[in-house]
Amino acid sequence: LDGLPREAHARREVLLCGGAVNSLKLLMLSGIGPGDALQALGIPVVADLPGVGLNLQDHLISGVIRYTYRPVSLANATKPQALLRFALTRRGLLTSNVAEAGAFVRLDADAPAPDVQYHFGPAHFVDHGQTPLDGHGFAAGGLVLRPHSRGTIGLHSADPLTAPRIHANYLSDADGYDLRLTLQALKLAREILAAPPFDAYRGAELLPGISAQSDDDLIYYIREKAETLYHPVGTCKMGRDPLAVVDPALRVHGVDGLRVIDASIMPTITSGNTNAPVMMIAEKAADLIRAANGK
Repeated sequence: LDGLPREAHARREVLLCGGAVNSLKLLMLSGIGPGDALQALGIPVVADLPGVGLNLQDHLISGVIRYTYRPVSLANATKPQALLRFALTRRGLLTSNVAEAGAFVRLDADAPAPDVQYHFGPAHFVDHGQTPLDGHGFAAGGLVLRPHSRGTIGLHSADPLTAPRIHANYLSDADGYDLRLTLQALKLAREILAAPPFDAYRGAELLPGISAQSDDDLIYYIREKAETLYHPVGTCKMGRDPLAVVDPALRVHGVDGLRVIDASIMPTITSGNTNAPVMMIAEKAADLIRAANGK
């Protein structure tokens, strides 16, 4: 605060809720994590927990993006007239939740449950919205619900203002499951947007583009353009094995009075969006804390 150090003391517990990136970063900066890595950065080791920063999982989405020649997308949602309408009436384009439709689909016939989730939106989804595109458009994309690939997150330095080192390691699983299913999902997204109900709206295909037809073409597109759907989990996983960071009550192994309460504690990623499961984790943690204090 104001560039000056501050010190605070907890009477009972510290609850760490920084998410799958910042929780492990704060743990490691505090000396809780893989001992060798911490010592290499000059951080005194408080608890040698090698699993901190491992087991990163995320949902990777790859989609089909098309132009539409009709002004029915969210392309004008940030124009002054749309902003004014929303401010005055709470109506108009800015009332959209953007991902206006979705589906859970089983692409592998042997899967016990749906293995791909689809998102549809009346907008161009390119480079997380950082690349502006002219004209109206819409998109549909699928993600593998239970990916096999695992990534890691660590520290570049002991400077708390330095961003962590994130190696998502997407599509790296040895059996090729993630890439194989992502490719199937992309092909089905293309079929969906080519269906008759879109005939009145469908313009040219922006991505992957009409020239991308072979599996090799589509795999190249996936590797170049697929994006996170912002569901990172697992980097401070719950359990009792040697790589577990917290126990079933979310208490950090080997450290008194410290719990982690966020998506980082998930041993495996949920088969869908992570928002509601994280709320459930927080509610359960509240119950555990109350019970521990006789309430």
